[in-house]
Amino acid sequence: MQVSENTGNKPASLSDLTGFDGSRPPEPKLIDTCVHCGFCLANCPSYRVIGKEMDSPRGRIYLMDAINEGEIPLNTATAQHFDSCLGCLACVTTCPSGVQYDKLISATRHQIERNYPRSLWDRLLRKLIFSLFPYPQRLRVFLAPLWVYQKLGLSKLVRATGLLRISPRLAAMESILPEISLKSFQDHFPDVIPAQGKKRYRVGMILGCVQRLFFSPVNEATVRVLTANGCEVVIPKSQGCCAALPEHQGQTEQAKVLARQMIDSFADTGVDAVIINAAGCGHTLKEYGHILEDDPKYGEKAKEFAAKVKDVQEFLASVGLTAKLSPISDQPLTLVYQDACHLLHGQKISVQPRQILRQIPGVKLREPVDAALCCGSAGVYNMLQPEVAEELGQQKVQNLLNTGADLIASANPGCSLQISKHLRSQGKKISIIHPMELLDYSIRGVKLEV
Repeated sequence: MQVSENTGNKPASLSDLTGFDGSRPPEPKLIDTCVHCGFCLANCPSYRVIGKEMDSPRGRIYLMDAINEGEIPLNTATAQHFDSCLGCLACVTTCPSGVQYDKLISATRHQIERNYPRSLWDRLLRKLIFSLFPYPQRLRVFLAPLWVYQKLGLSKLVRATGLLRISPRLAAMESILPEISLKSFQDHFPDVIPAQGKKRYRVGMILGCVQRLFFSPVNEATVRVLTANGCEVVIPKSQGCCAALPEHQGQTEQAKVLARQMIDSFADTGVDAVIINAAGCGHTLKEYGHILEDDPKYGEKAKEFAAKVKDVQEFLASVGLTAKLSPISDQPLTLVYQDACHLLHGQKISVQPRQILRQIPGVKLREPVDAALCCGSAGVYNMLQPEVAEELGQQKVQNLLNTGADLIASANPGCSLQISKHLRSQGKKISIIHPMELLDYSIRGVKLEV
């Protein structure tokens, strides 16, 4: 086995035997289930872009095993290959041996954040991300100068000067920034919203972080769809971040704190289900039992909470729609549904969204090539690994456009931001809309112009 050359400041040396600590390292039993057949390679987005064995699931499992055995160190030369993983979990879906790569890469990332000394710039950028994005109220304060930045046209000026070329990561962050509206500064939902007509279910709803600030119309549409279909909706004011971002990037204690807060916010609400409309959040919420399995106070609570979590499309497909649906266009409307990785591979939800969309009169669905391939968003991956994310975003958008669809339906805010960015870069004005917005339009009889 060969490890690629070190590209950082710290020399890779086998005499540096700093490795994993004893707190939940990648399990050798899970590592040993990999027979190194290579089925994962064609479905791994990082391998397809970078083309190196160590940037594939199979290669990373080799590295995990070698670090576990003390044969190689955890340093820049090895950590870079774990950082290149998008965590899309396509390899989990395709693996014929049932390798639980999701558990392996999660354990490894937590080890990296505890045991690998990142560069000063990397630490500062990650500190900024983890101090802002999981905290909607903090992020909302940060939005004020960004709103001015957009409204005064400073974004065009900054791009024209080429200042962003100094840092590809800052350029990537700026490029996916959505338009900030006055709704981004508001929280206006009551604690309980009654069902329309006969109440069938009492459900809790999670607002998300990026979702509530940048995609508030999606949350509004979700509430209207749920209430129109006989659901009383409970929205606790105390809810915060679901912990997806810190959990996926190995921020162990922060993820646990946020998970406990979320569980507490829905305690004693008496809901039949906890509804989420963002794919990445939903996957993490369903993993609370694993995240808090060592917590004597919250271990069982976490399992009970996770068992109630349902993606909104999963939930509606299960309980059935009762509201009358109307056409959303005067002409037949072709849609392409974009599979978010943590919905498709993480939660195994693929049929349900398509079932719901097909119930809208006049809608026809088309399927893109490489539908299961990641768009390159992957939480904050497109900010931390912009070069790989750029190529994946371009491929995804081209595959979606090649379907000739009138609209793109996407159920994850990160995917929507990434795809919107690359639609703009290609000069395409096709809209990308959450399935709940389309269902809401159909229920209210709103017609779209496409």
